[in-house]
Amino acid sequence: MLISVINPNTTSSMTGKIGRCARSVAGAGTTIEALTPTMGPASIESHYDEALAVPGLLTEIAAGERRGVDGYVVACFGDPGLDAAREIARGPVIGIAEAAMRTAMLLGRSFGVVTTLGRTRGRAWELVHRYGAAAACRTVRASEIPVLDLELPGSAARDAIAQECKRAVAEDDVDVIVLGCAGMADLCRELSDLVGVPVVDGVAAATTMVEGLVRLGLTTSHRSEYAPPPPKRYRGLLRDFQIAPA
Repeated sequence: MLISVINPNTTSSMTGKIGRCARSVAGAGTTIEALTPTMGPASIESHYDEALAVPGLLTEIAAGERRGVDGYVVACFGDPGLDAAREIARGPVIGIAEAAMRTAMLLGRSFGVVTTLGRTRGRAWELVHRYGAAAACRTVRASEIPVLDLELPGSAARDAIAQECKRAVAEDDVDVIVLGCAGMADLCRELSDLVGVPVVDGVAAATTMVEGLVRLGLTTSHRSEYAPPPPKRYRGLLRDFQIAPA
């Protein structure tokens, strides 16, 4: 089985971290390829960043389809391009926010999200409602750590995230913590030991979900909304994204 774990930003060091996390939970016989798009933002911290990350993500999905990839993980907590990716992929495509939230609801009656910048909280809440998790999610807390600072050596970022995790448990009474950025993947076990509740990393959760769906022989339904997009002409910089007739 071949699973592509795609980091929609273009920071290769973060992709390496994401890949190590995914491989640590993959089962025997599963190959994980961690991919960095050749175009897009260095980090995703705004709606603008998210929109411009999608073409690079879809390029990697299309390339994976030509190589026979079995399933995909979208490794950004905003789940950018998830619907579009499901339209063009034969195998399952899972975003890390959806995977983390659904996993958290299996582990406790409530959860809280600890993310990076405060400006991303609105997108996190939007996804909470989209995924039917509003009754379980009690808080979305921001550590005010820029995404790329997660790549810097030292403990400042870790300590800021840990403090918000502790506050979520003590002040918001959550049973489970969801980490709101793929760049936090390496902190999961340390934070769980520190705060005393399960801490869910979406990269690991999404990887095992994709793996399980492939083993079950299940994929996205292409009956209606996720049917392949209708062929049409694309112009300018997007001309290479044109869908050819079947």
